[in-house]
Amino acid sequence: MNPITPSPDKSRLRYPDRDGQPMSDNTLQFQWIVTIKEGLEAVFRDDPNVFVAGDLLWYPVEGDSTIRTAPDTMVVFGRPKGHRSSYRQWREDDIPPQVVFEVLSPGNRIHQLLEKLYFYQDYGVEEYYVYDPEAGELEGSRRQGDRLRRIENIKGWVSPRLKVRFDLGENGDLLLFGPDGRPFATYLELIAQRDQAEQRVKRLEEQLRKLGVEPEQ
Repeated sequence: MNPITPSPDKSRLRYPDRDGQPMSDNTLQFQWIVTIKEGLEAVFRDDPNVFVAGDLLWYPVEGDSTIRTAPDTMVVFGRPKGHRSSYRQWREDDIPPQVVFEVLSPGNRIHQLLEKLYFYQDYGVEEYYVYDPEAGELEGSRRQGDRLRRIENIKGWVSPRLKVRFDLGENGDLLLFGPDGRPFATYLELIAQRDQAEQRVKRLEEQLRKLGVEPEQ
């Protein structure tokens, strides 16, 4: 008589928060991951039911902790903002990330990219974007039926989900524009923009004082 092997208790399974892989392989890749993730956070800052995360492990299947991946950036519509140690889909109304981004490094291999594509295709991603900052190349795929199909003309493309417009600069830099037309910016660029705005305000105040008008504080 063969012994009966008990099924594993799903509630006791461990779902690690880290996969042992670095978030990025170099400073350029890290800069773009942060810029994309924070730019999307800004776009959806006023929507409490859009969750944006970077380098967060996504477990799509309860009971199998080996099925997982960590997109460089993922966006989930229909889930509340908040901190998570991982994205366990069965705890999130079984809603998969609809949009994912990957930023490549020189260490990426073609088989790794294919594995990512098949994973996202199998587990419900609607839009998948890949940017290679070293080569200045951008590719995108959009779900059609049960497949992710390549977007033939990505320059000027507007994401159906994000309403974000994609383009490439002359030097190959990725250009992303929010629904309001404003470009995504790095933190340093935002600081520079703020400083410029403050300087304009100071000049205006000086002009008003010369006219005998004291600016309101």
